[in-house]
Amino acid sequence: MSNNEANNPQDNPVHDNVGHSETILEETLNEFNPEANGGDNDVVHSDIDVSTYQARIAELEGEVKAAKEGQARANADAYNAQKRMEQETEKSRKFALQKFAKELLEVVDNLERAIVSVQADDDADDAILEGVKLTHKSFLNVLNKQGVEVVDPQNAKFDPELHEAVGIDPEAPADTVGEVLQKGYTLNGRLLRPAMVKVGQ
Repeated sequence: MSNNEANNPQDNPVHDNVGHSETILEETLNEFNPEANGGDNDVVHSDIDVSTYQARIAELEGEVKAAKEGQARANADAYNAQKRMEQETEKSRKFALQKFAKELLEVVDNLERAIVSVQADDDADDAILEGVKLTHKSFLNVLNKQGVEVVDPQNAKFDPELHEAVGIDPEAPADTVGEVLQKGYTLNGRLLRPAMVKVGQ
């Protein structure tokens, strides 16, 4: 080694730590030590804008909330659709026999006319009258099992929802059903045929 190299240690990188109280490792550790670099003199600086991430987080949270609300609405719509379908199915089941039952009422009317006719005939056979009555009763029982109910409003207050006024009964009180010309019927609570009545004035 020449004298110039020995006299100029700065030109020799191997001896750069000569004269330092700390090793390079210790200096490096202290440089990144938050306790040794407190206050405003932070060693590591960053150009990252935290507000950008906060805005993105808020945006994602909003999307999650919107997705949950959308799912809740979809579930509610599906539930309501199912309920409507069940109601329509039940309604269809209840009133599927409406037209058929209405036609059968003519048979009931004819049986009732036969009973009145036989009762008015003094020479009529009692067995025939009893047979017609039993047939009429059995027929009504079958209709009742299917939800058909009789509307017989004798002496009841006139109800335009259930009764059809076809004349005036001078002996009946005002707005009261007097003579019932034809009984009415309902099917599962829905009017199947109004009762034809005379009403007092």
